[in-house]
Amino acid sequence: MKKPEKKKKTQNPVPDQSPVVLLLIDLISDFTFPDAEQIFDDYAHIVPNIAKLKKRAKEAGIPVIYINDNFGKWQSDFHSLVDHCLKDSVKSQHLVKQIKPQQDDYTVLKPKHSAFYCTTLDVLLEYLKAETLIIAGIAGNICVLFTANDAYMRDYKLVIPADCTASNSVADNTYTLTQMEKVLKANIQPSTELNLEELKKES
Repeated sequence: MKKPEKKKKTQNPVPDQSPVVLLLIDLISDFTFPDAEQIFDDYAHIVPNIAKLKKRAKEAGIPVIYINDNFGKWQSDFHSLVDHCLKDSVKSQHLVKQIKPQQDDYTVLKPKHSAFYCTTLDVLLEYLKAETLIIAGIAGNICVLFTANDAYMRDYKLVIPADCTASNSVADNTYTLTQMEKVLKANIQPSTELNLEELKKES
């Protein structure tokens, strides 16, 4: 009698632990919020940089967490927001396609500016054993800044690539990056100059 074949164990491609984690802030948006026009062009400029950074992070075994505003819609769902941006012919559709989440990415909805405020992020980062956070997204002078502040107070090392954040103006973005470098000890070198393997070793 032929023995039944053993089922192969399903391997989870997401590492259970990683000293470095990539946080993507508010990248999934239809850009219908106030002042959206002011930031859209710069958002479009950084999306390809973030897409390349994410690809490199995945190849290096670095988990990716999408953290998105719920825009005050308490019945909202992250995947519904993604579907809306991909299927409803919104202004940002061609850009969201470049950075849409994959099945093995993590997602967190936030009600306010900081990714830590009233969310599960603390628990998730503890589960992943994270020590260094790479933060990218919009707006650099608001949600990225608030998230970086809260991360710094939790003793995380910060990497905030200058070519992966956008604010309402270039001047605001430049000033905010400089402040995060000075006050929060953030590494703000461009994503193309980041050695992800070295970051993992240093964490």
